[in-house]
Amino acid sequence: MPPHPMHCLAYTLLVVPPLLLTIYLLAAFPSPPDSLYLHPSLASLPKSCKSWDIYPEDYYPGGAYVDFPYGRVRYWLMGPETGAKIVLIHGLSVPSLIWKDIAPELSARGYRVLLYDLYGRGYSDAPETRYDSRLYSTQLALLMQHIGWDQAVVVGVSMGGAVASSFTANFPHLVQDKVALISSTGIIETSDLPRTLKFMSSPIVQSVTSSMPVRKFVQRLTDTSSPPSADPLQEIVRIQSAHLPGFDAAIGSSLRDGPIRGLHSAFQSPSFNGRKVLIIHGTKDTVVSFKYASQIAALLPPGAQHELVTVPDGGHDLTISHPALVLEALQKFLSQS
Repeated sequence: MPPHPMHCLAYTLLVVPPLLLTIYLLAAFPSPPDSLYLHPSLASLPKSCKSWDIYPEDYYPGGAYVDFPYGRVRYWLMGPETGAKIVLIHGLSVPSLIWKDIAPELSARGYRVLLYDLYGRGYSDAPETRYDSRLYSTQLALLMQHIGWDQAVVVGVSMGGAVASSFTANFPHLVQDKVALISSTGIIETSDLPRTLKFMSSPIVQSVTSSMPVRKFVQRLTDTSSPPSADPLQEIVRIQSAHLPGFDAAIGSSLRDGPIRGLHSAFQSPSFNGRKVLIIHGTKDTVVSFKYASQIAALLPPGAQHELVTVPDGGHDLTISHPALVLEALQKFLSQS
């Protein structure tokens, strides 16, 4: 028996209007994208904050700011303008303070040194975005363009080593014939990351820790519990975490999305062919296991020349614990023809 015409009409009235509404909503032109939100840097903190004693804005000479699409960047240029050009890239959580025993000495030896704070750290803005290797590589490329550098030797410590490698792979024309990697990340296996780090980098945990009540509690704790003899590196990390709303998110995203792991292709890049690579690593590094030094060396293409400097019983922060050794290794490396 054929369906009654009234039944067909009823079905049509039930189905067609929602279908048309769905098609309209899917086809509707999207609203304009939101503006990029920028969280403030250490520069926003009052002068009474301990950060100004530990790591003031003018910690190094030749400091300046520049505005890029992803926010304002703080950088410093040291040493004679005619000196060989070197870029120093810091790691995951400690800003350019990590180079306090290296940068002044390199500039005193005649090198032209560029330091800068990565997005989300120190005196650079913290954009609400994905903190991956592309963000960090583009930041340095824009900075070199801004200061008028055509090429430079790039040196990175910890996550900065992975940034240096990604930068070399993506912008080889901006890198001279040498790259130095100190305690470098880039290929850490997820199983080697501490559970605490993996837990704290969770977006859910990040949303809780960034809430105002939690941040106010951590700020009070940070401002009242630090002894006078506190490690300045640990203290500046504590201050950033407590007072800068974008810091923890930048750290979390860097751990999930950034140049901590998964950069095997960068180290394997043909861009390393014809270049010398210095790898410095401590045998007692509990943050980035010593095994990764040889693994990075093995990933480099056949046309790259690498040298591994092993630091017996050396930990992770070699620029702080072994500055003389790092300086001499860099000096020897940089003087090679």
